[in-house]
Amino acid sequence: MRKVNIGLVQMSCSADVAENTQKAIKGIREAAAKGANIVCLQELFTSLYFCDVEDHANFNLAEAIPGPTTDLLSTVAKECNVVIIASLFEKRAAGLYHNTTAVLDADGKYLGKYRKMHIPDDPGYYEKFYFTPGDASADDLGYKIFETKYGKLGVLICWDQWYPEAARITSLMGAEILFYPTAIGWDTNEPDPNMNTEQYNAWQTIQRSHAVANGLHVVSVNRVGREADQQFWGGSFVANPFGSLLYLASHDKEEVHVQEIDLDLTEKYRTTWPYLRDRRVDSYGPILKRFID
Repeated sequence: MRKVNIGLVQMSCSADVAENTQKAIKGIREAAAKGANIVCLQELFTSLYFCDVEDHANFNLAEAIPGPTTDLLSTVAKECNVVIIASLFEKRAAGLYHNTTAVLDADGKYLGKYRKMHIPDDPGYYEKFYFTPGDASADDLGYKIFETKYGKLGVLICWDQWYPEAARITSLMGAEILFYPTAIGWDTNEPDPNMNTEQYNAWQTIQRSHAVANGLHVVSVNRVGREADQQFWGGSFVANPFGSLLYLASHDKEEVHVQEIDLDLTEKYRTTWPYLRDRRVDSYGPILKRFID
């Protein structure tokens, strides 16, 4: 049985980048001490979620990848013998920025990066102001998997989680686990509490459905705490290949959790309900259209 221990670091952030980075490293070390093999951090963990406003000064938060933060985390990965999944604000060139997740293997080797493909633009989430979408036509980017010491990992980012196509493609590439670093919360100005409940339930349900449809484990790591008008809802979780919750974090506390999963269960679930076997790939051409009029 291929047992792997997954570490989730759910934390709040401040305006102090160094403080946030050290808090994340402390969380990684705590997860490693609890037996974690792979540790996933939340989306854009080094800063406040700056996309709530369109402010040119926030571009100063970006850095090269690989760069100073990946170099630092590489040392931690090697020291703790853990794979680290780290979501960062990438400066690719002057005027060209990405929402990017880097993956570091357990020996500290930088394995590469995934650039967020789906970019939202909503009140409180003005990401199109900052981020260029990942390039699906690039040979080394687009959707991808990372072959680590502890398994083949698929990484998507936040808004990607609403798109079954992204989960499917990454799964078809051989991912054994899907990871979603995330930053999402409730609008504190929303007068209807039922709206908050529905939004959270939808967020969890869509990701659990990816676990079911693709027959693999899904790990989602969100932030907590109040930032401007957003109350980040935490709720980080691990779902098994039938969508059952193996772990669910609180809505309001920082948590470091390690969850054991069995990668061999993918074979069991995929042969019990063989969705991949029964796919009618010959009939899916219309999905490439924006809308079928």
